[in-house]
Amino acid sequence: MSVATERATVSHSLPDGVTAEPSRFSLRHPKSRMAWIRPAVWLPLVVMLALLAGLWQWGAASMPYLLPPLQAIGESLAGNLGYYLGNALITLGEATAGLAIGFVAAFLVAVLISELPVARRAIMPIAVVLNVTPLVAIAPALVVAFGFGPLPKLIITALICFFPILINTAVGLRSVPQQVMQVYKTMDASRLEMLVHLRIPNALPYLFAALRIVFPLSIIGAVVAELSASGSTGGLGTMISVASSMNQLAVVYAAIFVLAVMGVLLLALITLVERRVLHWHESSTD
Repeated sequence: MSVATERATVSHSLPDGVTAEPSRFSLRHPKSRMAWIRPAVWLPLVVMLALLAGLWQWGAASMPYLLPPLQAIGESLAGNLGYYLGNALITLGEATAGLAIGFVAAFLVAVLISELPVARRAIMPIAVVLNVTPLVAIAPALVVAFGFGPLPKLIITALICFFPILINTAVGLRSVPQQVMQVYKTMDASRLEMLVHLRIPNALPYLFAALRIVFPLSIIGAVVAELSASGSTGGLGTMISVASSMNQLAVVYAAIFVLAVMGVLLLALITLVERRVLHWHESSTD
C-alpha cells in the first residue's frame, strides 16, 4: 500500500473535522532537506569563519613567531598534499583500531557490570582510576613493555576511548523502566532475552552519544600516542613533533587543520549512522 493510500484510509477512519497528524516515523518534508540553502542557516558560520580568519591574519602579522599566515598554511597543504594524506591515513588507522578495541572492551564490561552488581563494585573504581591517570606519563612504559610498533599507540587510544563508552553504555543498560521490566518478567523472559531485546536497544541512544564524543577523541588519542610514544615513523602527530623541532609553523598548523577536518568528518559520519539506526527514537526528529 502506498503512503498516499494509507493517509487516505486513516483520514476516512477519523471523525469529520479531524485530520491525521503526521507520524514522527513518516518521511520528512523535502523542504527540510534543503534548509541549508537559506542564508539564515549558513551565513552565521560564514561570518564567524571570516572573523576568525581576520583575527588570525592580524595575529600572524603581529606575532610571526607564533602564527604563520593563512596563505603559508595553504601553500604547505597544496604543495605536499600527498604527504599530509599519507600521514593522515596512518593516524586514522591508529585511531579507528584503538577505538574498536576500546569499544569492544567497554561494551563487554558495561554488560558485565549491569548484570552483576558485585562486578560493578569491583570494576568501576579501577575504571575511574584509569580515566584520571595521565596516559602521557605511562606511554614510555608501554613502549618499553610492547616495543616501538603500533601496539602502544593502540593501547593509549583504546584507554582514552574506554571510559566514556563504558559509562554511557552502563547507564543505558540500567535505565530500562521498571514497568517494562515487569512485563518481560511476566512473560518468563530469560536474562539473555531481556538483554538482547530490551536492555541493548534501550542503551543505543546512550551508546551513540558516547560515540559522538569518542570518534573525534580517538584522533586526539592517536596524536597523543604519536607524540608521547617514541619510535613513531609516521602520522600527523609525528609530523607536528618534527616540524615543531624545526620551527616550521606552517607545517604544524597545516597538520592541525588536517586533524580538525578528520575529526569533523568522523563526527558527521557517526551522526549520519545514528540517524539511520535510531530512526525510531525521538532524538532522530531533531
